[in-house]
Amino acid sequence: MEVKRILVINPGSTGTKLAIFRDGQKEAEELSEIEGTKLPLVEQVPERIEKALTFLKKHGDSPLAAVVGRGGLIRPVPSGTIAVDERMIEDAKKGYQGEHVSNLGCLIASGIAKTYSVPAFIVDPVAVDEMLPEAKLSGVPGLERQALSHALNLHAAARKACEKLGVALKESRFVVAHLGGGFSIVPMVAGKILDTNNANSGGPMSPTRAGTLPTQPLIKLCLSGKHDAAGLKKLTTKEGGLMAHLGTNDAREVEKRIAAGDEKAAMVYKAMAYQTAKEIGAMAAAIGGRLDGIVLTGGLAYSDPFCAMVEEKTSFLGKVFRFPGEFEMEALALGALRVLNNEEKAIDYGSIK
Repeated sequence: MEVKRILVINPGSTGTKLAIFRDGQKEAEELSEIEGTKLPLVEQVPERIEKALTFLKKHGDSPLAAVVGRGGLIRPVPSGTIAVDERMIEDAKKGYQGEHVSNLGCLIASGIAKTYSVPAFIVDPVAVDEMLPEAKLSGVPGLERQALSHALNLHAAARKACEKLGVALKESRFVVAHLGGGFSIVPMVAGKILDTNNANSGGPMSPTRAGTLPTQPLIKLCLSGKHDAAGLKKLTTKEGGLMAHLGTNDAREVEKRIAAGDEKAAMVYKAMAYQTAKEIGAMAAAIGGRLDGIVLTGGLAYSDPFCAMVEEKTSFLGKVFRFPGEFEMEALALGALRVLNNEEKAIDYGSIK
């Protein structure tokens, strides 16, 4: 059987995570830092491609079966592995749903894939949209809820829970919670994300996000003259949650303070866990319960105290699985491999409206 080597690309704000997987097993990985971090995102692509090619040649650039990159804020798409095409590249360049470094994933992957004459893919991008129509509607016409989530890691963690249970993803029912700097909590049925809190606009507070806010006081804050639009965005997405209350976004530091008797830290941490459990319950109700389990993943899934508080309030819904950390590189490689092995068919981005 032909060995399938896949180059995996996950761009971040200061560098690019790179890895080579051989038939789903990682054989090399590194974080390639870039110098042009102050350049506009699209202008960073040539340097990132050059660094990726250097990494690839260092670890043996042949044979190469495919290149796969992290997917960004392109137009709404179904979950799965999506073939990169010119339409996707144009949408990523202009930031179809917003500007984010993840938009560079398909651009870098495409540039390298053309060099080696192999296909380029993305897998479960941030823009996965399988939300129920009733989940999108808000109480104010024109303010529709967006389907933006940590879809890649959510699906990866759900697949791991399926392996534990011995069930197929297409036959599973979970509430999955990605607990990182921002939280994505979703009901996932048959591998489809039917709703999401959108970490930047709602749900629980998190280490850096404010989460859902009381509307009337928020209106007063917006009109107080104390903040402009950029300041409010920063306040709610980078300086909210733990950062706002405790001056740190590091849960380990918060737990040290709690152990030392800091009552305020204990209350804020408890509130974050309470809100997380409440959102899990809401998402379970959204699909009528009958869960195969609750899946916790992301950095905070390492925390025994935090997860214990969440599990105490949610375990009545089903077994709680914990898969700490993130599995993005592995998930990208396996998504491409499923297509190469004809286990799945790549989605045609050009056919998406």
